Amino acid sequence: MKKLVLAGLGLAMMASTAVAQERYVMITHTQGTDPFWPVVEKGGRDAAEDVGATLEYNFDVSGDMAAMAKLIEAAAASQPDGIIVSLPDAAALGPAIKAAVADGIPVVTINSGLESSKELGALMHVGQPERDAGVAAGTRAKAEGVTKGLCLNQEAFNTALVDRCTGYFDAMGAELNQIDVSNDVAQIKTRTAAALQADPEIDGLLAVGPHVCEAANAAVEEVGADVHLACFDLSPGVMDMIDAGQASFTIDQQQRLQGYMPVVVLHLYNNSAGLLPGANIPSGPGFVDASNAAAVKELAGIDR
Repeated sequence: MKKLVLAGLGLAMMASTAVAQERYVMITHTQGTDPFWPVVEKGGRDAAEDVGATLEYNFDVSGDMAAMAKLIEAAAASQPDGIIVSLPDAAALGPAIKAAVADGIPVVTINSGLESSKELGALMHVGQPERDAGVAAGTRAKAEGVTKGLCLNQEAFNTALVDRCTGYFDAMGAELNQIDVSNDVAQIKTRTAAALQADPEIDGLLAVGPHVCEAANAAVEEVGADVHLACFDLSPGVMDMIDAGQASFTIDQQQRLQGYMPVVVLHLYNNSAGLLPGANIPSGPGFVDASNAAAVKELAGIDR
C-alpha cells in the first residue's frame, strides 16, 4: 500500500510539473532564407531548456506583415506564458501586440522596433540600437576612405534596416543612397552589379545582412570594381571574406542574445514577482574584423 501511495504521489508531482511548465512563443519576420535567424532560434531554445520551459518558433515564409500579425494573434489566442516578437513594422504588427498585452500576455520585442516597443506595451526590447550601429559603420567606412557609398537593403519595409542605412550616411555627412535588393541572392548580385556599373564613383557598399554581403562580394568580383565592403551580422561566408580581405568588417549584433535573453527575462518576470532588468538590453553593435575574426569564426552561424 505504501508503495502505491508513493507511486501515486510521484505521478501527481510529474503531472503538476507538466502543467506548470512555462510555454513561450517566438515569432520573427524571417522568410526562412536568412542565416541570421536560426541563431536567434537556437538562442531561444537553449534558454528554454536552461529554465525548463518550452519554446515554439514561428515565421511566415511570405514575409508579409499581415501574415505575421496573424501569427501573433494565433499565439496570443493559445495563452502562452509570454510572446517574443521581432518588430520590423510597428504600424502593421502593433495592433496584434497591443491586443496580446491587453489579454495579460507579457511581450518582449527583439531585433527591430526598439523605438516602438514601449508604446505597444512590451516589457522591454532586446537588440542593438540600429541607427547607432549604422553610424558606427559609416564612421569607420569614412575613416577607411569611402567617399561615396551605397546601402543594400533586402527588406525595404524593415525600419531597422533603413535605420542602419541612414546612420551610415549620416556619419559620412551624405544623403541616403539606398537600393532594395530583395532577399533573393541572385537578385542581390544582379542589382548590386547594375548599381556599380551605373555609377563608377561608388567606392563603398554597406550590406545590411550577411547573405546580402556575400552576394554583393560576388557582384564586386564580377564587375571588377575596387569597393570598400562592410557587412552586418555574421555567417561562415562573411568570415571567410574578412579573412581574405574582401570585406573590411561586419557589425555583430550578437543575435543569440536576442533569442536567449527574452526567455530568461520572461521566466524571471513570471516567477519572481515581475522581476525585470531596469532597461532594454542592447545586444550590439560590435565590430568583427581581421583583428578578431579568427576567434569568432567557429561560432559564426551557430552562436554568433
